[in-house]
Amino acid sequence: MTDSGAGTSETPELTGPQFDRNPSPAYAYLREHSPVHRLPLPGGAYYWLITRYEDALPALTDSRLAKSPAKGNAAWRQSGMGLPLDHRPSLGSHMINADGEKHSRLRKLVAGAFAPRRMERLRRRAQAVTDDLLDQIEPRAQADLVRDLAFPLPICMISDLLGIPESEREPLQRWVAVLDSSDQDSSVADLLDVTDEIDNFLTGVVDYKRRSPGEDLISDLLRQQRAGLLTNDELTSMAFLLLVGGHETTVALIGNATLALLMHPEQADGARVDPNMVSQVVEESLRIDSPTQNATWRFPLEPVTIGGQLIQPGDPILVSLLAANRDPAHFADPDTFNLMRSARHIAFGAGPHVCIGAALARLEGQVAVGTVFRRFSELALAVPTEQLRWWPSPIMRGLYSLPVVF
Repeated sequence: MTDSGAGTSETPELTGPQFDRNPSPAYAYLREHSPVHRLPLPGGAYYWLITRYEDALPALTDSRLAKSPAKGNAAWRQSGMGLPLDHRPSLGSHMINADGEKHSRLRKLVAGAFAPRRMERLRRRAQAVTDDLLDQIEPRAQADLVRDLAFPLPICMISDLLGIPESEREPLQRWVAVLDSSDQDSSVADLLDVTDEIDNFLTGVVDYKRRSPGEDLISDLLRQQRAGLLTNDELTSMAFLLLVGGHETTVALIGNATLALLMHPEQADGARVDPNMVSQVVEESLRIDSPTQNATWRFPLEPVTIGGQLIQPGDPILVSLLAANRDPAHFADPDTFNLMRSARHIAFGAGPHVCIGAALARLEGQVAVGTVFRRFSELALAVPTEQLRWWPSPIMRGLYSLPVVF
């Protein structure tokens, strides 16, 4: 039966180290007892959390659920739960915050950057960067594979894609660590300061590309801007979205998939000799430890009923991709890491807002994980699994660090 209140004494905790380490029991409870569950937010606001696959997939594709933060009710907007940049035109005017024709227009402008014909070139670049990073750690016979591989690889790839000069990339790693979930000490003030710095940085990169265009995405967006297809705020916002959104999900994916193989050494041996198995490893890791734990906010434009629960216009909704991807009604033995699955996961979402960079994230995950296990045949965790720390994020699921020896 759906619980329309803010929770009961029986409802498990959905925050804290124990939940971060293993959220599956809490989500299993909600799927069974309160699949569309109301949870409190600061200032008396609340949101709805969807946990069943059969409810999650339609919600992701429902045009009545808007993505624009302006469609959220007054209590949610005043709660401060939107990112500090949601209403900053120069960083928030991107396709995640857009609906309908505006969303379609913005998505089409960058779709070519992720077209299949470009993936092979990007794969070669990802392989070269991965080899270089592993060359640096190999003499040490130990590493933190989040810090030394999962974090720098996506930074390099997305910077290449955008056309950020190599000489200007030094501060990016610090900034994205504050904005994504990998910096445990970030405060709201830190987020605001960093968004100011990134705003100024991207403005400078765009000005540079106006003077010296190249074969990169920002230069391409500038050409489309001159054709009247997007505004300057939309251009910088799109660059920001790809820089940050294209980074944290891939960091989490590489770390989560590597850990999964470390915990299943018999499958790691197969992945060392069969490149096709590496692809399966990435897909099953995306399902069982979805890097995007909850899809970004949605807001009904009219009263909607989901899972038997009536939700009012403007009420904030989170769709739990992680909970849906472990739903036993859709996946047999869902908490088991099984490379033979055929059921469709929704780790990258679904519908019009499905992750546009999914192919690139998969590519980077396959290259990074496959190369690590091929090069280091005796790779092992350097600490017990219970000492690993997971990001305390309502949106992302990833590891702070992954210490290994080899």
